[in-house]
Amino acid sequence: MVRAALERHAGDAPAESEVPEGARRAMREASEAMPAPAALETLSETFGLTPFERDVMLLCTGMELDSGFAALCASAQGDPRRAYPTFGLALAALPGAHWSALTPAAPLRHWRLVEVGTGDALTSSPLRVDERVLHHLAGTPYLDERLVGVVDPVPASPGGLVPSQRALAERIAAAWEQASGALPVVQLCGDEAAGKRAICAAACYELGLNLSAMPVRTIPPGSDELEALLRLWEREAALSASALLLDCDELDASDPARASAVARLIERADYPLVVASRERRQTPHRTVITLDVRKPTSREQRALWGEALTDAGFNGHVETLVSQFNLGAHAVKAATAEVLAARGRDNDLARIVWDACRVQARPRLDELAQRIEPAAAWEELVLPGSQLETLREISAHVRQRSKVYETWGFAARGARGLGIGALFSGASGTGKTMAAEVLAGKLRLDLYRIDLSQVVSKYIGETEKNLRQVFDAAEEGGAILLFDEADALFGKRSEVKDSHDRYANIEVSYLLQRMESYRGLAVLTTNMKNALDAAFLRRIRFTVRFPFPDAGQRAEIWRRVFPPSTPTEGLDVDKLARLNVAGGNIRNIALNAAFLAADAGQPVRMSHLLRGARGECAKLEKPLTDAEIGGWV
Repeated sequence: MVRAALERHAGDAPAESEVPEGARRAMREASEAMPAPAALETLSETFGLTPFERDVMLLCTGMELDSGFAALCASAQGDPRRAYPTFGLALAALPGAHWSALTPAAPLRHWRLVEVGTGDALTSSPLRVDERVLHHLAGTPYLDERLVGVVDPVPASPGGLVPSQRALAERIAAAWEQASGALPVVQLCGDEAAGKRAICAAACYELGLNLSAMPVRTIPPGSDELEALLRLWEREAALSASALLLDCDELDASDPARASAVARLIERADYPLVVASRERRQTPHRTVITLDVRKPTSREQRALWGEALTDAGFNGHVETLVSQFNLGAHAVKAATAEVLAARGRDNDLARIVWDACRVQARPRLDELAQRIEPAAAWEELVLPGSQLETLREISAHVRQRSKVYETWGFAARGARGLGIGALFSGASGTGKTMAAEVLAGKLRLDLYRIDLSQVVSKYIGETEKNLRQVFDAAEEGGAILLFDEADALFGKRSEVKDSHDRYANIEVSYLLQRMESYRGLAVLTTNMKNALDAAFLRRIRFTVRFPFPDAGQRAEIWRRVFPPSTPTEGLDVDKLARLNVAGGNIRNIALNAAFLAADAGQPVRMSHLLRGARGECAKLEKPLTDAEIGGWV
């Protein structure tokens, strides 16, 4: 019909009243016989186009799809150089023309359905249908290239959900399906990022929607860029019937401009929107449905493992895995893939599965903690018998906690006191950190030394936030947390004299609560036990005092300090044991002596150890006496 209007305007066709009724009836019948509404009709309804605006769209689309339109436009405008559509041509040739269709607020330009080229005037400038819209009308959908890298398509899928998460997906689908008017924004909270994405994908599958994810880092903080992005995505959501998953898990509270941009996006959303965030967000001007997404329950995790590893013949240690590692469905699948890949290279299936779980559960603590690869063994610890026995008890509590807490029912009586905390006190170099390494190696768990310089903050509330991040991240794999110099963090609560005292006390109180609920092992070391808060000491399950080694213990340390492959000659451990230093200092002396001997091309001798001892004691500002080093050389 647009072609006919152009031909009439050019004087090459009869007026519409002159078109035979039979021909018009045939066109109506052909339109009604189509199995589904034409893409143009759907687009017109979606964006609220008037009949005139619809015809403008058809005019611009015909220019792209019909080679004869260029000549027809030139003829209708009486100028061979203007072989393109213009608003002026549309106003003159198309029925129902209205000037308001040209304004930036009208659908054609607001939604960028057409692009206005360069010209002397708005009415004489070339018009062109937007490329993304053209492909949509031609039945070839694709993601607008301006959104590539800003949003990531997520396949809508019903699978991969445990029953508790399936229920959340059904709630989202029901909320959107039953909404009258504006759709509610759905907020998914928690640390289970893969679970949140899977839940959203399942809800979209139920409703026949496409899904795309937008990481918060891709949202521009500038108002102009943000407005352009929002309008572009709103158009894309309408064209492709898409929902948006806004991933705010990594939103930095110290970036107020981006946080403001996120709030504006949420307030503006006129399409299905899911906001994924660790913490709950306040959105006062929108109806928000907030759902907490947690890891699968213990029963669900057992079912996941049973289903995943049945073919591999692994069914005897599922309970141990579930008690130690709190993994989601995505992590279980990833661990299973790793197990199956390694199955042919190693027959120790239990070890393969355990190590695969450790990798999947490894927390994101790079900025707040340092992962220590355990290298020490029980044989290297030189401690009195009672201390060694306590360390073995700690190991037993970690290994057997599932049986005692769940099978034997202690957890049913309350969560208080279920955390396993251990305090290692003693002078520097007496083996506190080494003992933590020994426990980690024995239990085959990751060990993280918490960097207090990154955790403790002078800003109110930041210390608790950092500690929560540490404990929450470590919870998934039950990692062993090592707080060195814990008295700096767990010191005595003071009398409240100002706001700083009050917030310092809040930090200690928060730690006491978090220590009690942490499902893994937390080890704290200090050389000032008396500086610790009394309430904290009451909540610690184990305390191990690392004494300064006596002469017999120092001799034993000297016997074990050199690796078997280190060449030695003429070492007298009884004379070496007279040197009154701790085990950590003995190791430093042995290491320095080894370098001196290696540089001289000799085995380690007493002379090298004497030079190493002098350097170590100078560092400690400790004078060497003849009673300690007499007879060394």
